[in-house]
Amino acid sequence: MALAYGVVSGLGVIAGLYGAVAVGLFASLFWGTKALISGPTGPMAVAMAVVVGTYAENITEAFTIVIMAGVIQILLGLIKTGRYVAYTPYSVISGFTSGVGVIIVLLQVLPFLGASSPGGGTVGAIRAIPDAVGSINYHALGIALLTLVVTVVWPTKLARALPPTLAALIAGTLLGVLWLKDAPRIGTVPTGFPEVIDTHSVLEHAVGSFQPALVLALLASINTLLMSLIADSLTRGTHNPNRELMGQGVGNIFSGLFGGMPGAGNIPATVVNARIGGRTPVSGVLCALVLMSLVLGLGEYVGEIPHAVLAGILMKVGWDIIDWRFITRIHRVQREHLVVMVITLGFTVSADLLSAIMLGLIVAALVSARQLEYLELDSVISAPLLDISFLADEEEEEDDDPDLDSMLGDDDDDEDEFDPFSARCGLVSFRGSFTVASSNRMFSTISVDIRDHEVVILDFSQTDYMDDSAAFVVERLVDVAIEEDTECIVMGLGGAVGASFQKLDILRSVPKDRYVEDIDEAKVIAKRILGI
Repeated sequence: MALAYGVVSGLGVIAGLYGAVAVGLFASLFWGTKALISGPTGPMAVAMAVVVGTYAENITEAFTIVIMAGVIQILLGLIKTGRYVAYTPYSVISGFTSGVGVIIVLLQVLPFLGASSPGGGTVGAIRAIPDAVGSINYHALGIALLTLVVTVVWPTKLARALPPTLAALIAGTLLGVLWLKDAPRIGTVPTGFPEVIDTHSVLEHAVGSFQPALVLALLASINTLLMSLIADSLTRGTHNPNRELMGQGVGNIFSGLFGGMPGAGNIPATVVNARIGGRTPVSGVLCALVLMSLVLGLGEYVGEIPHAVLAGILMKVGWDIIDWRFITRIHRVQREHLVVMVITLGFTVSADLLSAIMLGLIVAALVSARQLEYLELDSVISAPLLDISFLADEEEEEDDDPDLDSMLGDDDDDEDEFDPFSARCGLVSFRGSFTVASSNRMFSTISVDIRDHEVVILDFSQTDYMDDSAAFVVERLVDVAIEEDTECIVMGLGGAVGASFQKLDILRSVPKDRYVEDIDEAKVIAKRILGI
Protein backbone atom coordinates (compact mmCIF):
# COMPACT_ATOMS: atom_id res chain seq x y z
CA MET A 1 0.00 0.00 0.00
CA ALA A 2 2.86 2.40 0.75
CA LEU A 3 4.32 1.75 -2.71
CA ALA A 4 1.00 2.52 -4.36
CA TYR A 5 0.37 5.68 -2.38
CA GLY A 6 3.89 6.87 -3.15
CA VAL A 7 3.05 6.74 -6.86
CA VAL A 8 -0.22 8.63 -6.34
CA SER A 9 1.51 11.36 -4.33
CA GLY A 10 3.85 12.20 -7.19
CA LEU A 11 6.93 11.69 -4.98
CA GLY A 12 7.69 8.14 -6.13
CA VAL A 13 7.31 4.66 -4.71
CA ILE A 14 10.22 4.90 -2.29
CA ALA A 15 8.72 8.05 -0.77
CA GLY A 16 5.72 5.95 0.21
CA LEU A 17 7.91 3.43 2.03
CA TYR A 18 9.96 6.11 3.77
CA GLY A 19 6.76 7.78 4.90
CA ALA A 20 5.38 4.50 6.22
CA VAL A 21 8.52 3.91 8.27
CA ALA A 22 8.93 7.44 9.66
CA VAL A 23 5.31 8.29 10.42
CA GLY A 24 4.45 4.79 11.61
CA LEU A 25 7.42 4.63 13.98
CA PHE A 26 7.17 8.03 15.65
CA ALA A 27 3.38 8.09 15.87
CA SER A 28 3.51 4.76 17.72
CA LEU A 29 6.33 5.90 20.01
CA PHE A 30 4.14 8.80 21.17
CA TRP A 31 1.21 6.31 21.58
CA GLY A 32 -1.59 8.85 21.47
CA THR A 33 -3.78 6.03 20.15
CA LYS A 34 -2.53 2.62 21.22
CA ALA A 35 -3.91 0.47 18.38
CA LEU A 36 -3.48 3.00 15.57
CA ILE A 37 -1.16 2.13 12.67
CA SER A 38 0.03 5.23 10.82
CA GLY A 39 1.55 5.75 7.40
CA PRO A 40 0.60 6.87 3.89
CA THR A 41 -3.15 7.08 3.27
CA GLY A 42 -5.42 7.77 0.33
CA PRO A 43 -6.38 11.31 1.41
CA MET A 44 -2.76 12.25 2.11
CA ALA A 45 -1.58 10.81 -1.20
CA VAL A 46 -4.22 12.75 -3.12
CA ALA A 47 -3.51 15.95 -1.18
CA MET A 48 0.23 15.62 -1.70
CA ALA A 49 -0.28 15.10 -5.42
CA VAL A 50 -2.15 18.42 -5.56
CA VAL A 51 0.56 20.13 -3.49
CA VAL A 52 3.35 18.79 -5.71
CA GLY A 53 1.55 19.85 -8.88
CA THR A 54 0.56 23.29 -7.60
CA TYR A 55 3.18 24.55 -5.16
CA ALA A 56 6.42 22.59 -5.45
CA GLU A 57 8.77 23.66 -8.24
CA ASN A 58 11.39 21.14 -7.11
CA ILE A 59 11.51 18.04 -4.95
CA THR A 60 13.24 19.82 -2.05
CA GLU A 61 10.40 22.32 -1.85
CA ALA A 62 7.91 19.44 -1.77
CA PHE A 63 9.65 17.81 1.19
CA THR A 64 9.90 21.21 2.91
CA ILE A 65 6.11 21.39 2.78
CA VAL A 66 5.93 17.96 4.44
CA ILE A 67 8.31 19.08 7.21
CA MET A 68 6.39 22.30 7.81
CA ALA A 69 3.15 20.32 7.97
CA GLY A 70 4.68 18.24 10.77
CA VAL A 71 5.70 21.38 12.66
CA ILE A 72 2.16 22.76 12.39
CA GLN A 73 0.74 19.46 13.66
CA ILE A 74 2.95 19.65 16.74
CA LEU A 75 1.71 23.19 17.39
CA LEU A 76 -1.90 22.03 17.00
CA GLY A 77 -1.23 19.38 19.61
CA LEU A 78 0.42 21.84 21.99
CA ILE A 79 -2.57 24.23 21.87
CA LYS A 80 -4.90 21.26 22.42
CA THR A 81 -7.09 21.45 19.30
CA GLY A 82 -7.35 17.68 18.88
CA ARG A 83 -10.62 17.23 20.76
CA TYR A 84 -12.57 19.42 18.32
CA VAL A 85 -12.30 16.91 15.48
CA ALA A 86 -14.74 14.65 17.35
CA TYR A 87 -17.49 17.17 16.50
CA THR A 88 -17.22 16.51 12.75
CA PRO A 89 -20.67 15.34 11.49
CA TYR A 90 -20.87 11.93 9.86
CA SER A 91 -22.32 13.40 6.65
CA VAL A 92 -19.10 15.43 6.20
CA ILE A 93 -16.92 12.39 6.92
CA SER A 94 -18.94 10.29 4.48
CA GLY A 95 -18.73 12.86 1.69
CA PHE A 96 -15.01 13.34 2.23
CA THR A 97 -14.08 9.66 2.31
CA SER A 98 -16.30 8.86 -0.68
CA GLY A 99 -14.75 11.75 -2.61
CA VAL A 100 -11.25 10.46 -1.85
CA GLY A 101 -12.29 7.00 -3.06
CA VAL A 102 -13.64 8.46 -6.32
CA ILE A 103 -10.41 10.43 -6.84
CA ILE A 104 -8.23 7.35 -6.34
CA VAL A 105 -10.31 5.34 -8.81
CA LEU A 106 -10.20 8.12 -11.44
CA LEU A 107 -6.45 8.62 -11.05
CA GLN A 108 -5.81 4.89 -11.63
CA VAL A 109 -7.77 4.60 -14.87
CA LEU A 110 -4.75 5.69 -16.95
CA PRO A 111 -2.13 3.32 -15.46
CA PHE A 112 -4.82 0.61 -15.51
CA LEU A 113 -4.90 1.03 -19.30
CA GLY A 114 -1.12 1.29 -19.58
CA ALA A 115 -0.95 5.07 -20.10
CA SER A 116 1.16 7.54 -18.13
CA SER A 117 -0.40 10.26 -16.01
CA PRO A 118 -0.46 13.70 -17.70
CA GLY A 119 -0.66 15.59 -14.39
CA GLY A 120 -3.35 18.08 -13.55
CA GLY A 121 -4.98 15.95 -10.87
CA THR A 122 -8.45 14.50 -11.33
CA VAL A 123 -9.40 16.89 -14.14
CA GLY A 124 -6.25 16.09 -16.10
CA ALA A 125 -6.82 12.36 -15.68
CA ILE A 126 -10.41 12.59 -16.92
CA ARG A 127 -9.37 14.57 -19.99
CA ALA A 128 -6.69 12.01 -20.86
CA ILE A 129 -9.00 8.97 -20.62
CA PRO A 130 -10.30 9.12 -24.25
CA ASP A 131 -6.74 9.06 -25.63
CA ALA A 132 -5.81 6.21 -23.28
CA VAL A 133 -8.83 4.19 -24.42
CA GLY A 134 -7.76 4.66 -28.04
CA SER A 135 -4.25 3.31 -27.36
CA ILE A 136 -4.67 0.62 -24.73
CA ASN A 137 -1.61 -1.31 -23.62
CA TYR A 138 -3.17 -4.76 -23.40
CA HIS A 139 -0.30 -6.18 -21.38
CA ALA A 140 -0.86 -3.55 -18.69
CA LEU A 141 -4.62 -4.06 -18.88
CA GLY A 142 -4.24 -7.82 -18.40
CA ILE A 143 -1.96 -7.35 -15.39
CA ALA A 144 -4.27 -4.78 -13.83
CA LEU A 145 -7.34 -6.98 -14.33
CA LEU A 146 -5.63 -9.98 -12.72
CA THR A 147 -4.48 -7.86 -9.78
CA LEU A 148 -7.97 -6.42 -9.29
CA VAL A 149 -9.58 -9.87 -9.47
CA VAL A 150 -7.19 -11.28 -6.86
CA THR A 151 -7.96 -8.46 -4.40
CA VAL A 152 -11.70 -9.06 -4.86
CA VAL A 153 -11.93 -12.89 -4.78
CA TRP A 154 -9.08 -13.72 -2.40
CA PRO A 155 -10.48 -16.19 0.19
CA THR A 156 -11.16 -14.79 3.62
CA LYS A 157 -9.59 -17.83 5.25
CA LEU A 158 -6.24 -17.01 3.65
CA ALA A 159 -6.40 -13.26 4.31
CA ARG A 160 -4.96 -13.52 7.83
CA ALA A 161 -1.83 -15.31 6.63
CA LEU A 162 -1.52 -13.44 3.32
CA PRO A 163 -3.47 -10.16 2.88
CA PRO A 164 -5.27 -9.85 -0.47
CA THR A 165 -3.30 -6.74 -1.48
CA LEU A 166 0.00 -8.54 -0.95
CA ALA A 167 -1.27 -11.61 -2.82
CA ALA A 168 -2.37 -9.38 -5.70
CA LEU A 169 1.02 -7.64 -5.72
CA ILE A 170 2.81 -10.98 -6.02
CA ALA A 171 0.45 -12.37 -8.68
CA GLY A 172 0.46 -9.24 -10.81
CA THR A 173 4.24 -8.83 -10.60
CA LEU A 174 4.86 -12.45 -11.57
CA LEU A 175 2.53 -12.09 -14.55
CA GLY A 176 4.36 -8.95 -15.66
CA VAL A 177 7.84 -10.40 -15.18
CA LEU A 178 7.21 -13.82 -16.77
CA TRP A 179 4.67 -13.21 -19.55
CA LEU A 180 3.24 -9.75 -20.15
CA LYS A 181 6.54 -7.89 -20.26
CA ASP A 182 5.53 -4.81 -22.26
CA ALA A 183 3.72 -3.08 -19.39
CA PRO A 184 5.36 0.09 -17.95
CA ARG A 185 7.34 -0.62 -14.79
CA ILE A 186 8.28 1.38 -11.73
CA GLY A 187 11.97 1.46 -12.67
CA THR A 188 15.03 1.98 -10.54
CA VAL A 189 14.33 2.43 -6.85
CA PRO A 190 17.04 3.53 -4.38
CA THR A 191 18.02 1.12 -1.63
CA GLY A 192 19.67 1.56 1.76
CA PHE A 193 19.22 4.35 4.24
CA PRO A 194 17.82 7.54 2.72
CA GLU A 195 19.86 10.71 2.61
CA VAL A 196 18.80 13.72 4.64
CA ILE A 197 17.68 16.57 2.40
CA ASP A 198 19.60 19.85 2.42
CA THR A 199 18.46 21.72 5.55
CA HIS A 200 19.60 25.07 4.10
CA SER A 201 17.13 24.63 1.25
CA VAL A 202 14.43 23.76 3.78
CA LEU A 203 15.01 27.04 5.61
CA GLU A 204 14.90 28.98 2.34
CA HIS A 205 11.54 27.52 1.36
CA ALA A 206 10.02 27.44 4.87
CA VAL A 207 8.10 30.73 4.71
CA GLY A 208 6.73 30.19 1.21
CA SER A 209 5.58 26.67 2.06
CA PHE A 210 3.36 27.68 4.98
CA GLN A 211 0.04 27.76 3.09
CA PRO A 212 0.25 24.30 1.46
CA ALA A 213 1.78 22.93 4.68
CA LEU A 214 -1.22 24.20 6.65
CA VAL A 215 -3.52 22.37 4.23
CA LEU A 216 -1.57 19.14 4.67
CA ALA A 217 -1.38 19.54 8.46
CA LEU A 218 -5.10 20.11 8.90
CA LEU A 219 -5.99 17.28 6.55
CA ALA A 220 -3.56 14.88 8.24
CA SER A 221 -4.86 15.87 11.67
CA ILE A 222 -8.50 15.37 10.72
CA ASN A 223 -7.70 12.09 8.97
CA THR A 224 -5.71 10.78 11.93
CA LEU A 225 -8.13 11.75 14.68
CA LEU A 226 -11.09 10.29 12.82
CA MET A 227 -9.12 7.06 12.54
CA SER A 228 -8.37 7.30 16.26
CA LEU A 229 -12.09 7.36 16.97
CA ILE A 230 -12.53 4.24 14.84
CA ALA A 231 -9.63 2.55 16.64
CA ASP A 232 -11.26 3.35 20.00
CA SER A 233 -14.52 1.79 18.83
CA LEU A 234 -12.69 -1.39 17.79
CA THR A 235 -10.62 -1.75 20.98
CA ARG A 236 -12.96 -0.05 23.48
CA GLY A 237 -10.08 2.19 24.44
CA THR A 238 -9.55 5.94 24.63
CA HIS A 239 -7.00 8.05 22.83
CA ASN A 240 -5.14 11.25 23.65
CA PRO A 241 -5.83 13.45 20.60
CA ASN A 242 -3.25 16.13 21.36
CA ARG A 243 -0.44 13.62 21.98
CA GLU A 244 -1.46 11.83 18.79
CA LEU A 245 -1.13 15.07 16.82
CA MET A 246 2.34 15.68 18.22
CA GLY A 247 3.44 12.14 17.38
CA GLN A 248 2.11 12.46 13.84
CA GLY A 249 3.86 15.82 13.53
CA VAL A 250 7.22 14.40 14.59
CA GLY A 251 6.72 11.52 12.15
CA ASN A 252 5.97 13.86 9.26
CA ILE A 253 9.00 16.01 10.07
CA PHE A 254 11.32 12.98 9.87
CA SER A 255 9.48 11.70 6.81
CA GLY A 256 10.11 14.97 4.99
CA LEU A 257 13.75 15.09 6.13
CA PHE A 258 14.40 11.63 4.67
CA GLY A 259 12.42 12.14 1.45
CA GLY A 260 9.14 10.48 2.47
CA MET A 261 5.53 11.42 1.83
CA PRO A 262 3.28 12.69 4.65
CA GLY A 263 1.17 10.20 6.54
CA ALA A 264 -1.73 9.87 8.93
CA GLY A 265 -3.77 7.17 10.64
CA ASN A 266 -4.23 4.27 8.22
CA ILE A 267 -7.66 2.68 8.55
CA PRO A 268 -7.06 -0.70 6.78
CA ALA A 269 -3.89 -1.40 8.77
CA THR A 270 -5.52 -0.21 12.01
CA VAL A 271 -8.54 -2.46 11.51
CA VAL A 272 -6.31 -5.48 10.83
CA ASN A 273 -4.18 -4.64 13.87
CA ALA A 274 -7.21 -4.32 16.16
CA ARG A 275 -8.89 -7.49 14.90
CA ILE A 276 -5.85 -9.70 15.44
CA GLY A 277 -5.25 -8.43 18.97
CA GLY A 278 -3.03 -5.37 18.70
CA ARG A 279 -3.67 -3.29 21.82
CA THR A 280 -0.33 -1.54 22.44
CA PRO A 281 1.99 0.78 20.49
CA VAL A 282 4.44 -2.11 20.13
CA SER A 283 2.53 -3.39 17.08
CA GLY A 284 2.96 -0.03 15.33
CA VAL A 285 6.67 0.09 16.12
CA LEU A 286 7.20 -3.47 14.86
CA CYS A 287 5.26 -2.69 11.68
CA ALA A 288 7.57 0.27 10.96
CA LEU A 289 10.69 -1.80 11.66
CA VAL A 290 9.56 -4.58 9.32
CA LEU A 291 8.95 -2.00 6.59
CA MET A 292 12.41 -0.55 7.25
CA SER A 293 13.99 -3.95 6.66
CA LEU A 294 12.13 -4.19 3.37
CA VAL A 295 13.40 -0.77 2.35
CA LEU A 296 16.99 -1.79 3.09
CA GLY A 297 16.89 -5.08 1.19
CA LEU A 298 14.05 -5.11 -1.33
CA GLY A 299 14.55 -1.92 -3.34
CA GLU A 300 16.18 -3.59 -6.35
CA TYR A 301 13.18 -5.90 -6.79
CA VAL A 302 10.56 -3.20 -6.39
CA GLY A 303 11.63 -1.61 -9.68
CA GLU A 304 10.30 -4.64 -11.61
CA ILE A 305 6.73 -4.12 -10.39
CA PRO A 306 4.47 -2.90 -13.24
CA HIS A 307 2.50 0.28 -12.64
CA ALA A 308 -0.60 -1.66 -13.61
CA VAL A 309 -0.22 -3.83 -10.49
CA LEU A 310 -0.43 -0.80 -8.23
CA ALA A 311 -3.32 0.54 -10.32
CA GLY A 312 -5.27 -2.69 -9.83
CA ILE A 313 -4.67 -2.64 -6.08
CA LEU A 314 -5.64 1.03 -5.78
CA MET A 315 -8.81 0.48 -7.80
CA LYS A 316 -10.01 -1.89 -5.08
CA VAL A 317 -8.75 0.42 -2.34
CA GLY A 318 -10.61 3.41 -3.82
CA TRP A 319 -13.78 1.36 -4.19
CA ASP A 320 -13.59 0.25 -0.55
CA ILE A 321 -12.95 3.79 0.70
CA ILE A 322 -16.24 4.99 -0.79
CA ASP A 323 -18.83 4.99 2.00
CA TRP A 324 -21.28 2.50 0.55
CA ARG A 325 -22.96 2.11 3.93
CA PHE A 326 -24.21 5.70 3.66
CA ILE A 327 -24.82 5.63 -0.11
CA THR A 328 -27.03 2.53 0.02
CA ARG A 329 -29.25 4.33 2.55
CA ILE A 330 -29.57 7.60 0.65
CA HIS A 331 -33.32 7.15 0.27
CA ARG A 332 -33.65 7.00 4.06
CA VAL A 333 -31.26 9.82 4.96
CA GLN A 334 -32.67 13.21 5.93
CA ARG A 335 -32.58 15.64 3.03
CA GLU A 336 -30.39 18.16 4.87
CA HIS A 337 -27.76 15.54 5.71
CA LEU A 338 -27.80 14.27 2.13
CA VAL A 339 -27.13 17.80 0.86
CA VAL A 340 -24.14 18.11 3.19
CA MET A 341 -22.74 14.79 2.01
CA VAL A 342 -23.18 15.59 -1.69
CA ILE A 343 -21.61 19.06 -1.35
CA THR A 344 -18.61 17.66 0.52
CA LEU A 345 -18.16 14.83 -2.01
CA GLY A 346 -18.48 17.19 -4.98
CA PHE A 347 -15.91 19.67 -3.66
CA THR A 348 -13.55 16.85 -2.66
CA VAL A 349 -13.47 15.61 -6.25
CA SER A 350 -13.60 18.95 -8.08
CA ALA A 351 -11.69 21.28 -5.71
CA ASP A 352 -9.24 20.54 -2.90
CA LEU A 353 -9.74 18.31 0.12
CA LEU A 354 -9.42 20.96 2.82
CA SER A 355 -11.89 23.30 1.12
CA ALA A 356 -14.31 20.39 0.87
CA ILE A 357 -14.05 19.66 4.59
CA MET A 358 -14.38 23.32 5.56
CA LEU A 359 -17.38 23.89 3.32
CA GLY A 360 -18.95 20.66 4.54
CA LEU A 361 -18.51 21.74 8.16
CA ILE A 362 -20.08 25.15 7.43
CA VAL A 363 -23.10 23.66 5.66
CA ALA A 364 -23.47 21.02 8.38
CA ALA A 365 -23.37 23.74 11.05
CA LEU A 366 -26.11 25.65 9.25
CA VAL A 367 -28.23 22.52 8.98
CA SER A 368 -27.73 21.74 12.67
CA ALA A 369 -28.59 25.34 13.57
CA ARG A 370 -31.86 25.06 11.67
CA GLN A 371 -32.78 21.87 13.51
CA LEU A 372 -31.81 23.43 16.85
CA GLU A 373 -33.98 26.42 16.03
CA TYR A 374 -37.15 24.31 16.03
CA LEU A 375 -36.15 22.47 19.20
CA GLU A 376 -35.32 25.67 21.07
CA LEU A 377 -38.46 27.51 19.95
CA ASP A 378 -40.52 24.61 21.26
CA SER A 379 -38.93 25.26 24.66
CA VAL A 380 -40.24 28.83 24.86
CA ILE A 381 -43.68 29.10 26.44
CA SER A 382 -45.52 32.37 25.86
CA ALA A 383 -48.97 32.32 27.48
CA PRO A 384 -51.54 34.91 28.60
CA LEU A 385 -52.51 34.87 32.29
CA LEU A 386 -56.25 35.47 32.61
CA ASP A 387 -57.15 38.07 35.19
CA ILE A 388 -59.80 35.85 36.75
CA SER A 389 -57.27 33.11 37.51
CA PHE A 390 -54.04 35.00 38.05
CA LEU A 391 -55.09 38.30 39.65
CA ALA A 392 -58.08 37.12 41.69
CA ASP A 393 -57.66 36.80 45.47
CA GLU A 394 -57.30 33.32 46.89
CA GLU A 395 -60.69 33.60 48.62
CA GLU A 396 -62.34 34.29 45.30
CA GLU A 397 -60.50 31.39 43.65
CA GLU A 398 -61.69 28.99 46.33
CA ASP A 399 -65.29 30.18 46.19
CA ASP A 400 -67.42 27.38 44.72
CA ASP A 401 -69.91 29.81 43.21
CA PRO A 402 -68.19 33.10 42.49
CA ASP A 403 -70.38 36.05 41.64
CA LEU A 404 -68.99 37.16 38.34
CA ASP A 405 -71.28 40.14 38.22
CA SER A 406 -69.83 41.47 41.43
CA MET A 407 -66.36 40.90 40.07
CA LEU A 408 -67.19 42.78 36.88
CA GLY A 409 -68.61 45.67 38.90
CA ASP A 410 -70.60 48.62 37.72
CA ASP A 411 -67.80 51.17 37.47
CA ASP A 412 -65.44 50.62 34.56
CA ASP A 413 -63.00 53.17 35.95
CA ASP A 414 -62.52 51.38 39.26
CA GLU A 415 -58.96 49.99 39.25
CA ASP A 416 -59.81 47.42 41.94
CA GLU A 417 -62.21 45.67 39.59
CA PHE A 418 -61.21 43.76 36.46
CA ASP A 419 -62.64 41.91 33.49
CA PRO A 420 -62.24 38.16 34.15
CA PHE A 421 -61.83 37.50 30.43
CA SER A 422 -58.94 39.90 29.93
CA ALA A 423 -55.24 39.02 30.26
CA ARG A 424 -53.33 42.06 31.38
CA CYS A 425 -50.40 39.84 32.38
CA GLY A 426 -48.39 37.44 30.25
CA LEU A 427 -45.82 34.77 31.03
CA VAL A 428 -42.76 34.09 28.86
CA SER A 429 -40.97 30.98 30.14
CA PHE A 430 -37.55 29.96 28.79
CA ARG A 431 -37.09 26.24 29.40
CA GLY A 432 -33.85 24.53 28.44
CA SER A 433 -30.92 25.88 26.43
CA PHE A 434 -30.95 28.69 23.89
CA THR A 435 -28.34 29.64 21.31
CA VAL A 436 -27.88 31.81 18.26
CA ALA A 437 -29.86 29.24 16.27
CA SER A 438 -33.21 30.44 17.58
CA SER A 439 -32.39 34.07 18.37
CA ASN A 440 -34.05 35.85 15.45
CA ARG A 441 -37.19 33.72 15.37
CA MET A 442 -37.49 33.92 19.15
CA PHE A 443 -37.43 37.73 19.09
CA SER A 444 -39.90 38.10 16.22
CA THR A 445 -42.35 35.68 17.86
CA ILE A 446 -42.24 36.81 21.48
CA SER A 447 -42.06 40.55 20.82
CA VAL A 448 -45.56 40.37 19.31
CA ASP A 449 -46.94 38.68 22.43
CA ILE A 450 -45.36 41.25 24.76
CA ARG A 451 -47.28 44.09 23.12
CA ASP A 452 -50.59 42.48 24.12
CA HIS A 453 -49.99 42.80 27.88
CA GLU A 454 -49.51 45.47 30.48
CA VAL A 455 -47.19 43.27 32.52
CA VAL A 456 -44.95 40.49 31.26
CA ILE A 457 -43.22 37.94 33.50
CA LEU A 458 -39.92 36.66 32.11
CA ASP A 459 -39.43 33.24 33.69
CA PHE A 460 -35.86 31.87 33.83
CA SER A 461 -36.44 29.33 36.58
CA GLN A 462 -36.02 26.41 34.12
CA THR A 463 -33.34 27.94 31.89
CA ASP A 464 -30.21 25.78 31.65
CA TYR A 465 -28.08 27.84 29.28
CA MET A 466 -28.17 30.96 27.13
CA ASP A 467 -25.36 32.03 24.83
CA ASP A 468 -24.60 35.69 24.17
CA SER A 469 -26.91 35.87 21.14
CA ALA A 470 -29.89 34.58 23.11
CA ALA A 471 -29.03 36.87 26.04
CA PHE A 472 -29.10 39.94 23.82
CA VAL A 473 -32.47 38.81 22.48
CA VAL A 474 -33.79 39.06 26.05
CA GLU A 475 -32.40 42.62 26.23
CA ARG A 476 -34.19 43.50 23.00
CA LEU A 477 -37.42 42.04 24.36
CA VAL A 478 -37.14 44.25 27.42
CA ASP A 479 -36.56 47.26 25.15
CA VAL A 480 -39.70 46.38 23.18
CA ALA A 481 -41.65 46.15 26.43
CA ILE A 482 -40.46 49.61 27.51
CA GLU A 483 -41.46 51.08 24.14
CA GLU A 484 -44.95 49.57 24.47
CA ASP A 485 -45.34 50.69 28.14
CA THR A 486 -45.29 47.07 29.25
CA GLU A 487 -43.77 46.46 32.67
CA CYS A 488 -41.32 43.55 33.09
CA ILE A 489 -40.94 41.18 36.00
CA VAL A 490 -37.93 38.82 36.10
CA MET A 491 -38.55 35.47 37.78
CA GLY A 492 -36.14 32.73 38.85
CA LEU A 493 -32.99 34.24 37.40
CA GLY A 494 -29.88 32.70 38.91
CA GLY A 495 -26.97 30.32 38.38
CA ALA A 496 -24.82 30.53 35.27
CA VAL A 497 -27.54 32.32 33.29
CA GLY A 498 -27.87 35.00 35.97
CA ALA A 499 -24.09 35.44 36.10
CA SER A 500 -23.92 35.80 32.32
CA PHE A 501 -26.74 38.36 32.33
CA GLN A 502 -24.96 40.32 35.05
CA LYS A 503 -21.66 40.39 33.16
CA LEU A 504 -23.37 41.58 29.98
CA ASP A 505 -25.68 43.94 31.91
CA ILE A 506 -28.65 42.56 29.98
CA LEU A 507 -31.42 43.59 32.41
CA ARG A 508 -30.18 47.04 33.35
CA SER A 509 -33.56 48.54 32.34
CA VAL A 510 -35.49 46.37 34.83
CA PRO A 511 -35.79 47.87 38.35
CA LYS A 512 -34.25 45.80 41.13
CA ASP A 513 -37.60 45.45 42.92
CA ARG A 514 -38.98 43.55 39.91
CA TYR A 515 -36.84 40.45 40.54
CA VAL A 516 -38.79 37.58 42.15
CA GLU A 517 -38.22 33.94 42.97
CA ASP A 518 -41.58 32.35 42.15
CA ILE A 519 -45.00 33.01 40.64
CA ASP A 520 -46.59 34.03 43.93
CA GLU A 521 -44.11 36.87 44.34
CA ALA A 522 -44.66 37.78 40.70
CA LYS A 523 -48.42 38.01 41.35
CA VAL A 524 -47.88 40.45 44.21
CA ILE A 525 -45.65 42.69 42.07
CA ALA A 526 -48.09 42.50 39.14
CA LYS A 527 -51.03 43.57 41.33
CA ARG A 528 -49.02 46.47 42.67
CA ILE A 529 -48.13 47.59 39.16
CA LEU A 530 -51.75 47.35 38.01
CA GLY A 531 -53.06 49.07 41.15
CA ILE A 532 -55.13 46.11 42.31
